[in-house]
Amino acid sequence: MHDFKFRNGELHGENVKVSTIAKKVGTPFYLYSHNTLVDHFTKIERAFAKVSPIICFAMKSNGNLAVLKTLINIGAGVDIVSIGELRKALLAGADPKKIVFASVGKTEEEIIEAIKAGILFFNVESEPELQEINRIAKKLKTKSKVALRINPDVAAATHEKITTGTLKKKFGIDLRTAHAMMKNRKKYPNIIFAGLHCHIGSQIISKEPFIHAIKRVIEFIDVLKKDGIELEYLDIGGGLGIIYKDEKPQTAQDFADAILPYLEKTGLKIVMEPGRFIVGNAGILVTKVLYLKDNGVKKFLIVDAGMNDLIRPAMYDAYHEIVPVKETTVKKEKLDVVGPICESGDFFAHDRMLSIIKNGELLAIMSAGAYGYVMSSNYNVRGRVPEVMVKGNKFEITKNRETFKDLMRGERIPSFLK
Repeated sequence: MHDFKFRNGELHGENVKVSTIAKKVGTPFYLYSHNTLVDHFTKIERAFAKVSPIICFAMKSNGNLAVLKTLINIGAGVDIVSIGELRKALLAGADPKKIVFASVGKTEEEIIEAIKAGILFFNVESEPELQEINRIAKKLKTKSKVALRINPDVAAATHEKITTGTLKKKFGIDLRTAHAMMKNRKKYPNIIFAGLHCHIGSQIISKEPFIHAIKRVIEFIDVLKKDGIELEYLDIGGGLGIIYKDEKPQTAQDFADAILPYLEKTGLKIVMEPGRFIVGNAGILVTKVLYLKDNGVKKFLIVDAGMNDLIRPAMYDAYHEIVPVKETTVKKEKLDVVGPICESGDFFAHDRMLSIIKNGELLAIMSAGAYGYVMSSNYNVRGRVPEVMVKGNKFEITKNRETFKDLMRGERIPSFLK
């Protein structure tokens, strides 16, 4: 569920008309619902209350400061994948002891800063990375906690580009190698092997892949126990799917009911890394219609947002519901909704049944809160759009629209061309 609803023929974000926000900030813009963020986080927290998990929001899905602050204020930790995300999480007030650091390519600078910040642990993706963390921790005269990211070789029914749990992907460590690393832990005197981590992909709508992966990890934990290796944490990652079109994803409670018996059996402290589940349906992208183009073969509704603002349709063929911000009785026709970018991949919908609304009227691209703004770019020298948060009957801009001056910062013509 979310707090973007039609009332009296107009789409509202909580208690504010989306058109009212558009008049103030211009288009395109992202709009996030504070109440929806809180509701979705709370659903996970309640569902897994039996194991009191550390719920680390996957910041890669949405790094907006207001979004982070909203979640941190109600007890969330943060799952990060870069030094920039580390700094931003701390700026938003995150407790370092609730920060876990993923990424297959952590740099020396990132490792040093994360150790000094006192994060909970690194999710280690390879043996060379473990060696590097050990070397750096020794240099800093400290010990660093890690969780080995296990690749259980489990395929999940999701898009090829967002599945991560098979050995054909770059993520995680195969069980044989992980076992050898644990058995040879004395080689890493500056490492504390605190736990295991498992994340098999994103937008997974059924429980079976999760259960399969967790069973494999539990079997591995039992093997480690026989070797006298005791752990403290089990990080089960994220990946819970949401409704974009007609999916029927499991609820947080359904998911908890399915896997809690396995988690309780481990006796370990549980860490979770939900992202899309919390923020996906808590955000929309609002855009304005510029033109209707009819070439005799197809009709195109051309809008002022582009693939640089929301790349998911171009990258994943992702479906996003698109609705006029003001309800209309105009007959629906088959249309492509496209942007102004000079790429054939610049589209939001193909052959979608929509009403042809007038130039200047607004469309809302729904379920755009996850992997929207964070994946946007300045392609075609386009400034990134503003981000806005609504709470009740109030709204504020949380990130300004980028100007041409912003885009030119740091860029210069070399002296030999003057």
